[in-house]
Amino acid sequence: MKPKVKICCISSVEEASTAVEYGAAALGLVGYMPSGPGVISDDLISEIVKTVPPPIATFLLTSETSPDAIVSHYKKVNSSVIQIVDALSERQYELLRKELPAVKLVQVIHVVDETSVTEAIEIAPYVDAILLDSGNPNLAVKELGGTGRTHNWALSRRIRESITIPLYLAGGLHKDNIKEAIDTVRPFGVDLCSGVRTHGKLDKEKLAAFFEALNS
Repeated sequence: MKPKVKICCISSVEEASTAVEYGAAALGLVGYMPSGPGVISDDLISEIVKTVPPPIATFLLTSETSPDAIVSHYKKVNSSVIQIVDALSERQYELLRKELPAVKLVQVIHVVDETSVTEAIEIAPYVDAILLDSGNPNLAVKELGGTGRTHNWALSRRIRESITIPLYLAGGLHKDNIKEAIDTVRPFGVDLCSGVRTHGKLDKEKLAAFFEALNS
């Protein structure tokens, strides 16, 4: 089965429409981040969400780490999914479930080393999907995604083999490495930002080339 494609760093209603037209099953909308590309205002995220037809999923990327702050952020935009890009304080997923029972939760794990495998296995029972990215939350200014770098896909594959929920693969994916990435990890979905952009803008030629490579 072909993996679902999530196009991240959507910056306008037009970009959302273009991504869906080319075959995206999900859109990533980046709220405030300490670093990285694609950040837009909550008002714009809300506006974009209202234009996206079901069954296309809308992911709010939030860097908030407490349940209250995440719920507050979510209520400004009303996306279908919350993508938690940093560690949730005390892993209080049950509080998020209680407050937002209809909203899907996706936890990002930044694949750094063996500890990332352990972390993913421990968190998987509490969320709807895991998304593996190439950031580094341990830096002074946290890197929480959008790095354009790949990570160790052997670790990603081990995580995928160790959990029973869907897994998205992100980090430096583009038309030239997508086949190897899928063959190595066999993810449920793949997630792109820089790989389909030119000077930060969604590039229709790169989108077309990516989907052609994916489907070939």
